[in-house]
Amino acid sequence: MKLYYAPGVCSMAAHIVAVEAGLTLDLVKVDIRSEPHRVEDGRDLKAVSAKGVVPVLELDNGEILTEGVAILLYLADKKPDAMLTPEQGSFEHYRLQEWLTFISSELHKTFSPWLFHPEYGAQAAEVAKERLRQRFDILEAHLATQDYLVGGRFSIADAYCFTIMNWSRGLRIDLGAWPNLTRYLFEIAERPGVRMTLVAEGLRK
Repeated sequence: MKLYYAPGVCSMAAHIVAVEAGLTLDLVKVDIRSEPHRVEDGRDLKAVSAKGVVPVLELDNGEILTEGVAILLYLADKKPDAMLTPEQGSFEHYRLQEWLTFISSELHKTFSPWLFHPEYGAQAAEVAKERLRQRFDILEAHLATQDYLVGGRFSIADAYCFTIMNWSRGLRIDLGAWPNLTRYLFEIAERPGVRMTLVAEGLRK
């Protein structure tokens, strides 16, 4: 399988899940700062996926899968013994879907694009930051009694949450007011699979 990715962006969640599951991926780097986005061999990413954004997962049979949450679920289902999702049909599996939706709609799409495009203006950025603070409060309350988001163990939701929340560092968002969230992110960052991913993407020595 090939994962079309860019270092540190949302595709990193899929990279983390693959490493945690023991799956082998061929990593294909994409320059998301170019327009159109260029694959490392010079192709337009739209030659791989019409959406033209990462992550893109190319299966060994040539099938193309896009959208981060779909890719996370697919990779987890490839290695059920890794237990990166709760059992199908269990209530915890719906909790997983709940958190994946929250991360996608309330965190991911508030960070991006609003805090990565200064041309949108300072007012838009401040509105986005205030919205994020309210979402951080939700995570903080949950993590006061839980080590992970779902089922008492690391899951694909944690890989996704860590990836998005890691953007706080580059954006200089101080998480000091959320100690449980800060502890959670530190502990996720120290997982061997996450460390390996960060090193592979050039984000950690």
